[in-house]
Amino acid sequence: MILVGENINVMSKTFGPAIKERDAKTIQKIAVEETQARVDYLDVNIGPARKEGDQTMEWMVRTIQEVVDLPLSLDTTNPLAIEAGLKVHKGQALINSVSLQPERIEQTLPLVAQYNAKMIALLWGHDGMPRDTDERAAFTAELVMYANQVGVPNEDIFVDPIVTPITSDVAQVVSCLECAGIVKEIVPGCKTLVGLSNVSSGTPDELRPVINRTYLAMLMKHNVDAAIVDSFDAELLSLARGEMPEIVDVVHRIMDGEEPHMAALTKEQAAYAKTTKVLLGRVLYSHSWLEN
Repeated sequence: MILVGENINVMSKTFGPAIKERDAKTIQKIAVEETQARVDYLDVNIGPARKEGDQTMEWMVRTIQEVVDLPLSLDTTNPLAIEAGLKVHKGQALINSVSLQPERIEQTLPLVAQYNAKMIALLWGHDGMPRDTDERAAFTAELVMYANQVGVPNEDIFVDPIVTPITSDVAQVVSCLECAGIVKEIVPGCKTLVGLSNVSSGTPDELRPVINRTYLAMLMKHNVDAAIVDSFDAELLSLARGEMPEIVDVVHRIMDGEEPHMAALTKEQAAYAKTTKVLLGRVLYSHSWLEN
C-alpha cells in the first residue's frame, strides 16, 4: 500500500508554529523521521494559507527536499501556493486535492497537467459531500473526465471517496468503503486513497488508533491503494504492509457476515472485531464499545 505521512501539518501544536516561524530545523527533523518510518510521500499541509501562501509552500518544499528524497503531497486550497511548490519540487509531486468545486477545477486542475503531477480527486461535489455510494460513483466519473480533458491520465489519479467521522454518520463510513471497491470499475487505471484519520475525528485520543487501524483493515478488503496516515503509528504501518494477516482475517470474516467466537480471540483480535462491528453500524457507537 502507498502511504502518505500526514504529520507535517500547520494545525499541529508542534509543527504549526515551526511552519509559521520558518523553523527549518524542526521541519527537517520531522521529515527525516517520517522518511525513516518508510512512508512513500510526505503530506505538506499549510492550510488555506491565504497570506503569503506561495512563499510558505516554496520554502517548505525546498526545506524538506534538502534533507529527504521522498516526493511531497502539496496540501492547501491556495492554487498560488500549489504552483509555487510545484515550481521547485524535485520529481513528480502529488496535489492534495482537486474537487468538483468550480474554482478547484478551473485553477488547480490545469496545474496537474502543466507540471506533470499526480493528483488526489476528492469527491466533494458542487453542493458538498456526496450523499451515498451512487453519488460518489457519479462524482468519480465526472471528476476524472475533467482531468482527462486537460491531459491527466488515469494512472496519475488517486480517487478519495472521503472518509467521515464515525461519530457523525455511520452510513457515510460504509458508503466510503463501498465506493473504494468500485472505483476501478468506473475509472480503470485510477487508484484509491483515503484520509484515514478522519474516521476517528472527534473520538477520545486513546480510541483513535484502534478505529484508524480497523478501518484500514476493512478498506484492504476493497483493495484500497493508498492512505494518508500517521507515520508514527507503527502498528498501523505494519498492518498496511501485510504484516498482520491474522488481524486482517478476523476483520474480513466479520465483514462477510461471520460471527467469531469472541472468547477464542486474543485481546487484540477482539478489539479489532468489536471495532469492525461499530464501523459497519452493527453496534451503536459509544466511547465504551471496547469494554462491552
